Amino acid sequence: MRESGILMHITSLPGPYGVGAMGKEAFRFVDFLQAAGQRYWQVLPLTPTGYGDSPYQSNSAYAGNPYLIDLQQLVEQGLLQEAELAQIPWCSREDRVDFGAQYQHRLTVLRKAYDRFHDHDKLEVFCHENSHWLSDFALYMALKQKFNGQPWYRWEEPLKFRDPDALWRVRRELREELRFYSFVQYLFYRQWDALRDYAAKAGVQIIGDVPIYVPYDSVDVWTNPELFQLDAELNPTDVAGVPPDAFTEDGQLWGNPLYRWDVMAERDYIWWINRMAAAGKLYDMVRLDHFRGFEAYWAVPFGDATAKNGHWVKGPGLDFITALQTHLPQLRLIAEDLGFLTREVLDMRDEAGLPGMKVLEFAFDSREPSDYLPHNYPANSVCYVGTHDNMTMRQWFNTAAADAVEYAAEYMCLTEREGYVWGVIRTAMGSVSDLCVVQIQDYLDLGGEARMNFPGTQSGDNWTWRATPGMITDALATKIHRMTRLYGRVSK
Repeated sequence: MRESGILMHITSLPGPYGVGAMGKEAFRFVDFLQAAGQRYWQVLPLTPTGYGDSPYQSNSAYAGNPYLIDLQQLVEQGLLQEAELAQIPWCSREDRVDFGAQYQHRLTVLRKAYDRFHDHDKLEVFCHENSHWLSDFALYMALKQKFNGQPWYRWEEPLKFRDPDALWRVRRELREELRFYSFVQYLFYRQWDALRDYAAKAGVQIIGDVPIYVPYDSVDVWTNPELFQLDAELNPTDVAGVPPDAFTEDGQLWGNPLYRWDVMAERDYIWWINRMAAAGKLYDMVRLDHFRGFEAYWAVPFGDATAKNGHWVKGPGLDFITALQTHLPQLRLIAEDLGFLTREVLDMRDEAGLPGMKVLEFAFDSREPSDYLPHNYPANSVCYVGTHDNMTMRQWFNTAAADAVEYAAEYMCLTEREGYVWGVIRTAMGSVSDLCVVQIQDYLDLGGEARMNFPGTQSGDNWTWRATPGMITDALATKIHRMTRLYGRVSK
């Protein structure tokens, strides 16, 4: 079945309190997707943002991001007061997320809601149903607060090494804090479930994203150190990254601890299976980030300043993907098969039967044959104009070499009358790929100011773009629907 969707992270929605949330604007966006004939809404990871405000550097593989909790709903439920929220300087610009303000004020506000909360039976049920991850996460957060935000590997040794007696004592000492952090997760999941149910009734499915790695300072590493490449003092030995390429001469040093895949395999990959099962409850389809890292990964010595001195190490390969598919047969996956690909990576993807990603923006930088040109696409693929890690298409046209723009214009029959960006979207829609996904920034024909992320950099602009009120209109939905219908992708 030919289908299409739109990529827009929840933080990029308009609305009050400085960040897009799971409130009225999210429900309106579902209505917009339905009116535009779209079957899918693709989002970035919903877990708490971490280093560099990145949703791909989260301190938990299971927890929801408290910044996404809609505060207006809490006002309507009597848990917050409008006057309390109005006193807080959430942001200075409607078109940007101020993550600093969220970090400073969000949990303070949610504590007020917790103090007024009385539906303890529902909270107890939630805690019981999610005890396999929530108990440790709440303790981790409470201990970070106790130690002024210090990472777990700098805590007192009995807690760093998870001495049972020490853990028992702090659970008693921090009982109320554990309950607060559990309450925050209760709010997140209750709101997410309501939004996802609304989307399902509108015929809109959610594509989510699971990062391949978790950060060193995460509850996942703290509670499962034996699954990661750590020494006896729990310091990483090698860390994750990608090698130098045409875009970054030093490569990208991500710094995440690497997995002990031999130990994972001995345990039948249960840590990953549980993680992906949780993702399957959040989303209808999952993009598996950095897919090539499961075939072979770039290991960089811990302490290096760049990724240059890394080396390739064989990953778990098809054995891992098969384990996921065996234990979670209902889980639909997209392989994020971008970057340096070998025959082994492509064979692993194809033997698993997974759709890969085809990014049109990559197709025209050379006259050399490219797998990203639509006439080379297989049907079992997802065609993107660009992703959150790429320039917007308008920015690409403004900055690409003249011969690349000329090649793109010739190949896609682009005209000023139609608009070059809309001509690229037309090409993506007309491709044989079963699924076509377009960033909302490209539908809005926005430039570099709307780019979501520049990989390998630390910038105050990364992850902060937001649509402003009035951008996402009925007229735009009608225009998208017309093109979606023309190329046989309208949802039934």
